[in-house]
Amino acid sequence: MPFTPATNRRLVTAALVGPASIWLFVFLVLPFIAIIVFAFGERAPEGGYQAAFTFAQFANLGSRAAAFKNTLILAPIGAFACLLVAYPVAYYLALKASAKYRLLLVSLVVVPFWTSLLVRTYAWMYILGARGIPHLLEMVGIENVRLLNTPGAVLLGIVYGYLPLMIMPIYVSLEKLDRRLLEASADLGARPLSTFFGITLPLSLPGVMTGIALVTILLLGEYLIPQLLGGGKVFFIGNALVDLFLQSRNWPFGSAIAVTLVVVVVIVLLIAMRIAWRVAGTRQVDLV
Repeated sequence: MPFTPATNRRLVTAALVGPASIWLFVFLVLPFIAIIVFAFGERAPEGGYQAAFTFAQFANLGSRAAAFKNTLILAPIGAFACLLVAYPVAYYLALKASAKYRLLLVSLVVVPFWTSLLVRTYAWMYILGARGIPHLLEMVGIENVRLLNTPGAVLLGIVYGYLPLMIMPIYVSLEKLDRRLLEASADLGARPLSTFFGITLPLSLPGVMTGIALVTILLLGEYLIPQLLGGGKVFFIGNALVDLFLQSRNWPFGSAIAVTLVVVVVIVLLIAMRIAWRVAGTRQVDLV
């Protein structure tokens, strides 16, 4: 019996979506279920997991308050700092750069991703270390300047490492902007600043919100930058997880922190999507 067109469409959809769904279930859903099970267990005497059902691990989250505090403060600040740097760059690429060189300039934005983040972070360790900028300042009479192992160094590493992820969504949003709106605004006598705040910025807000959500979510689980540029003095939740799973081998407590982190990420994502969709609905633009 021949299949109906509707059945054919469902079969094609299942064939296309099925492999990805299986992949996500095996490598995302199942591990997360295991983490949830661990979170309600107890630490075995020799370390690891021991079957139990207790909320003690969640009740003990306050012992890692410093990691949560650093993450929940520095991650949004880092995302906002990325935005301050990324928006002018994206604006120039989308609206000011010559079409002849635009592709080259956009490619240069992505070039840092061709090098390992570890290598780039080690480079900043040298620049901010005793033989870098502090040594140059000492040569001109400014002594006892410490840049490495500070929150400022971590923020600098965050901006450098995640800047391309903020630039690209904003660039896509601005590149889709109807230039006739800008021309009409100029023809009606609006000043450039009024045109920017009245047209350009509102229509690019979905890209801005996408960039902020993307960078913030990744920063909530960041480990490498705080570890190297913070020198063990600026702990993120990712650093706490590494310590609990690999050093103290307290898998249930580490799992409880991981579950809490996932909940925070979901909340941030839902808030960002809600704001972006509301802006997209009111401004009639697409969410990038």
